[in-house]
Amino acid sequence: MNEYLQEKIEAILFAAGDTVRIDRISLILGVDPADILEASEKLSEMYESNNRGIRIVRIGDKLQMVSNPDFASDIIKVLEHRKPPRLSAPALETLSIVAYYQPVTRAYVDQIRGVDSSYTVSVLMDKGLIDKQGYLNVPGRPALYGTTDLFLRTMGITNLDELPELPDVSTSEGVLKLQEQIEQIKESQQIEGQLSLYDSSQDPSEEDGKTEEAEIEEITDAEKETEEQETES
Repeated sequence: MNEYLQEKIEAILFAAGDTVRIDRISLILGVDPADILEASEKLSEMYESNNRGIRIVRIGDKLQMVSNPDFASDIIKVLEHRKPPRLSAPALETLSIVAYYQPVTRAYVDQIRGVDSSYTVSVLMDKGLIDKQGYLNVPGRPALYGTTDLFLRTMGITNLDELPELPDVSTSEGVLKLQEQIEQIKESQQIEGQLSLYDSSQDPSEEDGKTEEAEIEEITDAEKETEEQETES
């Protein structure tokens, strides 16, 4: 194995501050991708065994250095990043549909939910949990949506294959199972806690004389209002 491989990977990921493709590290260092993975896993195990403040996570075919989630509250306080409001029920429902059926159009999401999902789709895009991944080759060329690397990190999984198996929704039992899985995602604290860790671009805002609490309250009120409108429709 390449001498100082772990040290080189550590330096690359620290300097990058974002995800780095494994095949790119392999190409530049002239090392087999399997060796890159092995070295990164050993490095990650070392961090965890010593309860270090950093971790290395694998997201699909990429690696990233992140902070230890155990210290999330301290990081937020020191860096003064505001804690984002929890995702609303419609947003979580929409996110679940996109995660399981991607790539999907907004019209397809609307069809499953039975309401207009334009607002919730925009909320999820703003949070970086979904993005446009192309356009459907039909008249109007509607956008196709899919989940992002941030979604994988937030859910604590390496790839979409690790999501719970999608039940057969053609039966009543399958529909109930899907609803249970959505409820489990709703109850997950990862959505609330880890978004702050990875979205470091969120700075406290007091622009236009708004306090941080007032701004969060406005966002929450807007989502509640949209929920009511979607329910009425």
